[in-house]
Amino acid sequence: MQRFQPILMVMTILSWLMLPAAALAQQTTTPPEAGETLQIVAFGDSLSAGYGVGPGESFPEQLQAALREAGHDVSVANAGVSGDTTSGGLARLEWSVPQEADLVIVELGANDALRGISPEITERNLDQILAKLEARDQAALLAGMMAPPNMGPDYAAEFDGIYQRLADKYDVAFYPFFLDGVAAEPALNQDDGMHPNPEGVAVIVERILPAVTKALDAISAERETG
Repeated sequence: MQRFQPILMVMTILSWLMLPAAALAQQTTTPPEAGETLQIVAFGDSLSAGYGVGPGESFPEQLQAALREAGHDVSVANAGVSGDTTSGGLARLEWSVPQEADLVIVELGANDALRGISPEITERNLDQILAKLEARDQAALLAGMMAPPNMGPDYAAEFDGIYQRLADKYDVAFYPFFLDGVAAEPALNQDDGMHPNPEGVAVIVERILPAVTKALDAISAERETG
C-alpha cells in the first residue's frame, strides 16, 4: 500500500487544480522603466496563481526574489488563473500577457489531463499559444506537466510527450515537470495535501531557476548582439 501513496498524492494535487477562475495577470511589483528590466510573465493555472499562499509566497513572487538575489534585473507578473485549461489560456493570451513581456513561462495542461481532454486538443492549444508568442517576438519557457496515473499508460504516454515535442518544434526553453520535487511530498504541500505550501513553492523555484536563468541570459545576449 505504501508504494501507491505517491501516485495518490499526485492525483490529489491535480484534482485541486480545477478551482474557480481567479483574477488575471496581477503584477507582483510595479515594473521599472522599459528597457532597464526584463519582464517575465508566469502564465498558468493555480500553481502559478498562488492558491493558498500569502503575500510574497506565490511562484511569481518567489521567482522574482530569487532572480533579483542572483543579480538579475527582472519583474515577474502573475498571469495565473486557478482551474485554467490550455483552451482557457489560449483564449485569454492576447489580453493577459502584455506585449512588452520579454519571457513568458507557460505552465498549463494539468487540468486538461485531469478532465481527460484529448492530448491532441491539449497539444493543439499549446502549439497555438507558442505560435502566438513567437509571432509577437516573445521568448517562452514551456513548463511540462504529467498526466495522472488513473488515466492509464496510453493516455499518459501521449500526454506526457506533448511538452518535449513542442519545445523542440519552437526551440523554446523547457522544464519537464513543474511539480518536480514537490508532488507527493506532504511536507511541501499545504494542509489540504494538494497545493504547494511556501516551502514547496521555494523548491519549485529552486529547481526551475537554472532554466529561467538560461532563458534570460539568451535574451540578454540577443539584445547585445541585436
